[in-house]
Amino acid sequence: MTAITLTDVVKTYPPRERGGAPLTAVDGVSLSIAEGEIFGIIGYSGAGKSTLVRLVNALERTTSGSITLDGREITGLRERDLRGVRAGIGMIFQQFNLFSSKTVWGNVEFPLKAAGVPVAEHQRRISELLHFVGLADKAHVRPDQLSGGQKQRVGIARALATSPRLLLADEATSALDPETTQEVLALLRRVNRELGITIVVITHEMDVIKSIADRVAVMDRGRVVETGPTFEVFANPREDSTKRFVSTVVSGAPAGDELAGLRRRHDGTLVTVRLSEGGVDQRQVFGLLTRHEVSFEIVFGGIDEIRGRTFGTLTLALSGDPASVRAAVAELGDAATEIEEA
Repeated sequence: MTAITLTDVVKTYPPRERGGAPLTAVDGVSLSIAEGEIFGIIGYSGAGKSTLVRLVNALERTTSGSITLDGREITGLRERDLRGVRAGIGMIFQQFNLFSSKTVWGNVEFPLKAAGVPVAEHQRRISELLHFVGLADKAHVRPDQLSGGQKQRVGIARALATSPRLLLADEATSALDPETTQEVLALLRRVNRELGITIVVITHEMDVIKSIADRVAVMDRGRVVETGPTFEVFANPREDSTKRFVSTVVSGAPAGDELAGLRRRHDGTLVTVRLSEGGVDQRQVFGLLTRHEVSFEIVFGGIDEIRGRTFGTLTLALSGDPASVRAAVAELGDAATEIEEA
């Protein structure tokens, strides 16, 4: 079943200056997000990610196009009807957005009061949630006494208070250190696995997407430029935006000064080999070169993994009989690209 469907969604803002051009923040986005999956939306600052979130949770209205949540079209609903839609959506924020004057208990209780949940149910629900996020011993502590990771755990508990079917995490780990980020992502995976909640993660961090997302959409200048299973998108990126994200964790083919330096330091033929599960792996490449009696040295590149599946690129300096080198590169086929002389 589909949890979210966006069809040709556009959001345009009026010109910032008199006589200026309108600003299109979201430009013809179409997406389908399945119930129960963790879906990542990645893009650099200004790509339109946060605007898209505000459209999905009905904090802003689309200029055109349609958004359907759990089969219900929301783009034409009146404000009083939208309040019910928002009640089924939990939000987690980058800066936590906790009430400093309230205790942890009070922060988690706030959405229950706002939703009109009977007071008699508050004790059970809040206690249940604080145990779930591992903060039962912090119930009567104020946010300024908590670490960043603990604050985000409170934010997650608060977002879950009204038992939403959809959880939106907007740059939820950007203010956290790497270790704490992984702890929070592990908690979100548990939320998804044990509670069956659909989660949409919005981020500019490649490490977050590859750690948690089942599928991903890459946004650039308001448009979705690439989408699909996370491994497939990042192991075989087609668009420049996707390639830039992959390069933040795995070096691609050398260019510019890097390539010039490699040429000065290494003789022979430079070949970049793309590795991926279902394509060629290191063992196959090295075995093939050995069979052709071609010597090789790894001079550039890197390997990473997504959910235990490896991908990456290696640039090799090949030496030996020229005919053997050519035959080996030819046998590698589309996985290998010889770096031509400048």
